Amino acid sequence: MRIRGSIRKILLFFSFVLILLGFWFSTTNAYTFIKGYMLFHTGQTKIVKSAEEPSRLHKGNLNREPLYSIRPNKGENIGNLLIPKLNATLPIFHGTDEEELERGVGHFEKSVLPGEQDNSVLSGHRDTVFRKLGEVGKGDKLIVETSAGTFTYKIRHVRIVDKDDRTVIVPKPRATLTVSTCYPFDFIGASPERYILVADLITQKLT
Repeated sequence: MRIRGSIRKILLFFSFVLILLGFWFSTTNAYTFIKGYMLFHTGQTKIVKSAEEPSRLHKGNLNREPLYSIRPNKGENIGNLLIPKLNATLPIFHGTDEEELERGVGHFEKSVLPGEQDNSVLSGHRDTVFRKLGEVGKGDKLIVETSAGTFTYKIRHVRIVDKDDRTVIVPKPRATLTVSTCYPFDFIGASPERYILVADLITQKLT
């Protein structure tokens, strides 16, 4: 009888312990659920990313070397612009002041260099280097040769904009070449508009 009594006490003790554990577990889950529900509906939830896990974009650029180790100085020749449609090869100078534009095609200093991701902007006079640019249009190719390599672009869009339109130099999500000159081509005096070629990088051959 004493043995049975001891066994009964042990069973009652374990039953009590199990009841306490079940009560603790259920109330903890309930608290977690209620907290998560409230945070979700009040917009206070946050996704915390491990500091050791870089973003996908960063992972893709970890081993990317810059195309140009040295940035050009103003007035420096940075390469050539080839326009196959016109059988023309034109020198490109860093800068778009009259000093550069008198010598050839000017590269807008605040834009990226040819081949780099973003918008590389070139300009030239309609009565000198770009006097036949109106013959170049959608689907034609533009090739830029620099110290970094040879970059081939395909014209995607032709625009005619006001001379003060600043959308010509806005950043682009991919490697883009924007070529600008005054318009109309036969206009006498200061032209009111600009003829714009927007081209996407399609191939590159690095040096």
